[in-house]
Amino acid sequence: MIAHAKVKTDTIDASVLAKLYASGFLPEVWVPDPETLALRRQVTRRTQLVRQRSRLKNLIQSILHAHLIPPCPHGNLVGISGRKWLAKQTLPEDERVAIDRHLALIGQITEALTVVEADIAAQALHDPTIRRLMTLPGIDVTVAASVAAAIGDIRRFSDPQKLVAYLGLNPSVRQSGEGPAYHGRITKQGRGHTRGMLVEAAWAAARSPGPLRAFYRRIASRRGKYIAAVATARKLAMIIWHMLSKDADYIWARPALLARKFRTAELRAGLPTRHARRGTAYDYNIPAKRAEERSRVERAEAAYTDLTSRWRPRPKGRKAVEKPAP
Repeated sequence: MIAHAKVKTDTIDASVLAKLYASGFLPEVWVPDPETLALRRQVTRRTQLVRQRSRLKNLIQSILHAHLIPPCPHGNLVGISGRKWLAKQTLPEDERVAIDRHLALIGQITEALTVVEADIAAQALHDPTIRRLMTLPGIDVTVAASVAAAIGDIRRFSDPQKLVAYLGLNPSVRQSGEGPAYHGRITKQGRGHTRGMLVEAAWAAARSPGPLRAFYRRIASRRGKYIAAVATARKLAMIIWHMLSKDADYIWARPALLARKFRTAELRAGLPTRHARRGTAYDYNIPAKRAEERSRVERAEAAYTDLTSRWRPRPKGRKAVEKPAP
């Protein structure tokens, strides 16, 4: 109404804005507090550094591929073993210089990434929201900080569906009149980095025992593993809304694994090591303790599988809801 107006003056524009605001047509924008803004900036810096490092690794891979050198047998091409393997490869002198230059830049980026991750971990240790999110399976300090920075104040989402839509994990819908609704791919609106983080967390949750793994397997058996991973990420977003709204941790959290996550965050933040002092994080290294915790969540997973196995399939072309059989 303002940009395409035939007559445009400051007075007319102000009048149009006042009328739109009085009618409720101007959307409100939530302004994060300084702490949330700082966390968002750090998360963005970490993402940029990771992308720069990945780009340099791809450049090294392209040089090796151009000279028909087989893939590196080691897991990390720029690690100690990977660098020793690179030094033994026969390459032209200019390509060798280029690889050395890329490796030097990777080293600088890794140092900067360590500083940024230490700052994120230090903030996470004193943030109750991030610590609560870490009780979920598949979510470590990095994912929890990214989700917490994106959400901010959970009270601005009145229901879990709005949080799902904010993260772009809701399916697109096309419907006109009284005709059937056609559901397509997810909208991918909102904060794409956080959405990708939740999908990565969903893949990790699908490998951990618990109801979320049962949910993933149920969807994967019907729709495939990739759709199941996105559906699990959506389920994680809904669980996050309930956890933060009710100030409750994840009920199926594993204490020893959670203590290990916290200890890893402490070491990343630069806290001193405690040699010869075994804390709660050491319980994860005890097979009996770890098996006891796994058995509890495996029983929950079995209960969820047994419950959903009695559900009736949804009839095609109807808006029926899955209900347990009588």
